[in-house]
Amino acid sequence: MAAHLKKRVYEEFSKVVQIPHEEAPAKKLRLSKPSKSAALHIDLCKATNSTDALQYLLHFARKPVEVESVEGVVRILLEHYYKETDNSVRLKIASLLGLLSKTQGFSPDCIVDDAINTLNNEKSHQVLAQLLETLLVIGTQLPESPAVRQRLIEMACKHLSDTYFGVRNKCLQLLGCLGMVDTPLTKDEGQGTSIGGVRDVQSIISDYFADQDPRVRTAALKAMLQLHDRGMKIHQIIYEQACRLLADDYEQVRSAAVQMVWVLSQSYPESIVPIPSSNEEIRLVDDAFGKISHMVSDGSWMVRVQAAKTLGSMLQVSPQFLEQTLDKKLMSDLRRKRTAHERAKELFASGEFSSGRKWADDAPKEKLDTNTVNLIASGACGAFVHGLEDEMFEVRIAAVEALCQLARSSATFAEKCLDFLVDMFNDEIEEVRLQSIHVLREISTHITLREDQLDTVLAVLEDSSRDIREALHELLCYTNVSTKECIQLTLLELLKNLNKYPSDRNSVWKCLKFLGSRHPTLVLPLVPELLSTHPYFDTPEPDMDDPAYIAVLVLVFNAAKSCPTLPALFSDHTFRHYSYLRDSLSHLVPPLRLPGRKLVHCLDSAGDFGCGSGSVESAQLFLQQSLNRISTIQNLEAPGGQDLLNFTIRDLQRLGELQTELAGAADFCVTYLRCQLLLMKALQEKLWNMAVPLCLKQNVMASAAVQQILEETYKLEFMYSGLENRQVATIHHVRLQAKALQLILTARTRQGLDPLIGSCEKFLQDVESFQRSFLTELPHLQDCFVEKLLELMPRLSSCKPVELVKILQTTLRQSGLLQLRLPEQIHRATANIIEPTGESDNPLKFTSGLVVALDIDATLEHVQDPQNTVKVQVLYPDGQSHVIHPKPGDFRKPGPNRHRLITQVYLSHSAWTEPSQIEVHLLLAYSSSSPSSASKLGWSDSIDSLPPPETSVEGTIPFSKPVKVYIMPKPARR
Repeated sequence: MAAHLKKRVYEEFSKVVQIPHEEAPAKKLRLSKPSKSAALHIDLCKATNSTDALQYLLHFARKPVEVESVEGVVRILLEHYYKETDNSVRLKIASLLGLLSKTQGFSPDCIVDDAINTLNNEKSHQVLAQLLETLLVIGTQLPESPAVRQRLIEMACKHLSDTYFGVRNKCLQLLGCLGMVDTPLTKDEGQGTSIGGVRDVQSIISDYFADQDPRVRTAALKAMLQLHDRGMKIHQIIYEQACRLLADDYEQVRSAAVQMVWVLSQSYPESIVPIPSSNEEIRLVDDAFGKISHMVSDGSWMVRVQAAKTLGSMLQVSPQFLEQTLDKKLMSDLRRKRTAHERAKELFASGEFSSGRKWADDAPKEKLDTNTVNLIASGACGAFVHGLEDEMFEVRIAAVEALCQLARSSATFAEKCLDFLVDMFNDEIEEVRLQSIHVLREISTHITLREDQLDTVLAVLEDSSRDIREALHELLCYTNVSTKECIQLTLLELLKNLNKYPSDRNSVWKCLKFLGSRHPTLVLPLVPELLSTHPYFDTPEPDMDDPAYIAVLVLVFNAAKSCPTLPALFSDHTFRHYSYLRDSLSHLVPPLRLPGRKLVHCLDSAGDFGCGSGSVESAQLFLQQSLNRISTIQNLEAPGGQDLLNFTIRDLQRLGELQTELAGAADFCVTYLRCQLLLMKALQEKLWNMAVPLCLKQNVMASAAVQQILEETYKLEFMYSGLENRQVATIHHVRLQAKALQLILTARTRQGLDPLIGSCEKFLQDVESFQRSFLTELPHLQDCFVEKLLELMPRLSSCKPVELVKILQTTLRQSGLLQLRLPEQIHRATANIIEPTGESDNPLKFTSGLVVALDIDATLEHVQDPQNTVKVQVLYPDGQSHVIHPKPGDFRKPGPNRHRLITQVYLSHSAWTEPSQIEVHLLLAYSSSSPSSASKLGWSDSIDSLPPPETSVEGTIPFSKPVKVYIMPKPARR
């Protein structure tokens, strides 16, 4: 395309300046990429020994291979494979065959026969294992070819008797991944003559549960689990074999056996299995639970972690088995006793009767063998007690998480495990303490803390870790306590926490807000003491700047919301303080119906949009009607279009303020419509009907509008989550319109053809890239700018640059407004900087040339991958700007779609004569690259040597309100 444009320019130039033409060549040369297969063949022919050949192959593996070259490369590799005698070279060739088979767009069915032939003739065990791995790759790439899969299964069965463990492993893996799932059972298959049936695949794999090599036993278990993952129901007969493998000498086997037992317990929970050495029978899920509980005491910590995690997902187990995990002694209801009738019958048979001389000499004597009549193994008793006391913190965390899962489904079990979870608050590892707090928070609806338990919980408030303290505040928000003494104790400890760690202020206030609203009747008798009121005497008015007093008021006011008798205990100054806090901390202080005062409801000036679910539906309807109204604009020059866009933008902005549930969707629509409005203003008639020197100001304004539209499109693409491919196509369409306008302005303002040729080339590449990326969305882009461009594409590719610009100008001004379709859920990424607050007038002083640390605490909502995208920007008064990338460990995730950033930013500057303000922002970084510049390589793992895409656009978007901080760099003392 570039060559074509340059040829046109050359022809125009040659009309003015006469250049003697040379005789045209007889042949036209066409440049093409050198053949990969030919280059590889030449390299391998140059190799004088196996070491050289291996080096050439390693070098070749780092380079991309196009789809059309793959088959030729495979033939060259196979040809060299048959001639090569060195095992290492053949091993590398086998590995390359597997990697090439993964190339996108290449069907490996043409190399199946060659791969099987090489497998039949190969003698090296290592090469055999690699060839089986290649066959596995080929089989997974051809899911619609049952004949090929059948042949591969036959090859796997044939080599299962190999003496090398690696070959047997790969055969079992191939059976697990390719074994037929949907083949119906037949009589022959039941006799083992067919290898493709459901039963035969399982029986073949289960034969290797008893293999002499532990790695093969592990592979057999994993192959069986793979069959389960693919939808095949594992036979119950496997259960007994899996239970025997729980006692294997090797930890990998025991770990896989734990998974196998769990799978069977979920498949056949109500099946009855016998207890060994007795006549008793129990449910399979209970038996499996007992056996996995026993594995919590395994010698390997990895197996203990696996067992503890598995216990948490066994929700169908009987309550008595569940409760036994919290007691190391065997409970009586899990011990099989003989009935009185059975004991009398045995006594009668022995001929002995009570003489009556001794008291209770006929009482039943329980001489029971605990190993034979227990319904659960004695080693499995107290599984969670063992897990919570384990020496490895990973096991303790797994046990805590398992307790959480089981307690959420059983309120009775939640009450019984409460003491154990509270004890874990004293663990020596911070991660265990934190996880215990989170678990107790999740099951808080089932429990009520006693005073002794609350003592243990509140002791954690003295922890030096901010994460621990804030997690405990979150726990106290949702915890029920039993007495007013508990409320008083909690308040005192929280005030101590506030005094020791002033940075916890917001978290403590939020905690007391929920504590008051959950326990209004317990707060009521404490109010006179908390507010220091007296029935006869006036008490001094407390200081409203005291965070501790504000904390007490937050507790009391939230309790007063559901306790109408409580405001009668307020003093006059308490009412004034309520009004002040209601305005300054409205998110913590609720609206109250106070004597002689109006109840302040949520503001609702729109009438139709209240606070209920029906209002959300009406707001959604209003949003859709607004978008439908915009679709009536015929083109970007339609009369009255700008006024309609202005009114709609105003309405949607107000809608987002009133309905927080639709704030993201409304803001997305506003940004999109603002882009269309800017395009309309830039394409006004006055600009295009005047000569360039007469409208320089308008050209500058249009260029600024183009730049703003491009920035807004990047906001639309990267600041909103929940977008579907259709919305992304709409955003790219607006960006393409802005680039077209940019090209038109370039042609009007710049002199010379060379810059214009480059801009035209770039624009046509963008159009082709759009067509490739959004091919499925093109039918929805009717009567729009890009549809008209694609119709004119043959003409655009062959015309002169000046003509191309004229066509673009006409097409852009006549193109219709593309209607926006919203997805179901759309959210905007937002950030709120909590610390620093920007309210302090005291400057942060430090010596010039040195650094001072500024603490940053911010909450992030709906931010995708914050560790890589969120940055902190510091703007100094002299225009300097520093961008800091926080460490991944500075981010916490307190809930879904929520993140917390707690970090430190180091400031430094030369000396100032007086203090001044710096601005702190949070930025969202993005990187947009053209799909055409992405690598087509799908098989090579080594892509470090590939150059970055040239068309990638990187930038940052401010997405938080700036916070101003006073600083004062002082001159250094001499």
